[in-house]
Amino acid sequence: MKTLMRKSVWLGLGLALALQGCSSLNPFSSGDKKLPALKPVASQIRLNDTWRVKVGASEAYTLQPVAVLDVIFAAGDDQVMRIEKGSRVWKTDVGAAVSGGVGADGENVLVATPKGEVVALAADTGKVRWRVRVGAEVLAAPVIVDGVVVVRASDGRLFGLELADGKQRWTYQRVLPPLAVRSAAGVVVDNKMVFVGFPGGKLVALNPQNGNLMWEGTVAVPKGTTELERVADIASLPVMGPKAACAVAYQGRLACFDPANGSVLWTRDISSAAGLDMDDKAVFVADDKGAIHALDLSTGASLWKQEQLVGRTPARPRVLGNYLVVADVEGIVHFLSRDDGAFVARQKTDGSPVLADPLRVNGEYVVQTRNGSVYGLAVQ
Repeated sequence: MKTLMRKSVWLGLGLALALQGCSSLNPFSSGDKKLPALKPVASQIRLNDTWRVKVGASEAYTLQPVAVLDVIFAAGDDQVMRIEKGSRVWKTDVGAAVSGGVGADGENVLVATPKGEVVALAADTGKVRWRVRVGAEVLAAPVIVDGVVVVRASDGRLFGLELADGKQRWTYQRVLPPLAVRSAAGVVVDNKMVFVGFPGGKLVALNPQNGNLMWEGTVAVPKGTTELERVADIASLPVMGPKAACAVAYQGRLACFDPANGSVLWTRDISSAAGLDMDDKAVFVADDKGAIHALDLSTGASLWKQEQLVGRTPARPRVLGNYLVVADVEGIVHFLSRDDGAFVARQKTDGSPVLADPLRVNGEYVVQTRNGSVYGLAVQ
């Protein structure tokens, strides 16, 4: 595969499309477009931002904070931080911009750089343990599973690295289409399998120990006469549960599979670059217009649809505690009822987009903005 010749498409807030290298087009900017006004919410719960830590701006990257028990690891600019009880414990400058991260377990913290360097730090001190290069830009958070660090590069390759020293154990590669969505989506580990969505609408399950393919499912089939029309990429993380493994494609559809063997359970024609989440009854997805859908996990039938965020480019909805939590382009965090999609509360942050998934840590809701603020939100 001639990876240097493959074009990638920036698909960001507002679904702006631009060829890689066109710096005049910023997919993370809403420009002069006036956003639809939000209707007032008769709040059923009260939210307060109980703490705030600055970690540095993420610029054009989506940097995902991660929690291990009640400890939070976050990255911004060229720094990685450990946060406990709303206070910074340590900060490490990794010597280059962080473009992929954060991955962590109880002992290790992993980030990556635009030049393809993967950096491992000690979770307790922030000291750098090792650095290795994988030979391609990394936009996604590395994931740790059973002594292996799984890294996804922007050219579509996956690497399995030894957690102890970063030595390469395996590589997985497949042929990619000429045009692909430039995405920060990485991999998901469930039941000792690695799940990853690819350009062209394919969802695959790999063995994390050797990178061998366990099964492959088709989420979407490219259609159209031009390269741009035929973009049908899984640009967000798949979600896993005991009943189903689900993924959604941009200009494609949503599909759920049997996680054991990859057989199709059901599909729905919904296009999304933002992504989806699930609980034990429903799949929740933000479509490309900004509507939030709830679909029956067993059948794919519609349960409810919330359209008040249309035009506000909501990020991936997340099932956290009793609520569905989703942030928009202005960094406003919305709390929705999982039963009917009604708004129960909202909270403003610093006004910049919340690109990373919100977390629930020790009873608080944690969000990180593009401008580099990490907030702890508490329900009063």
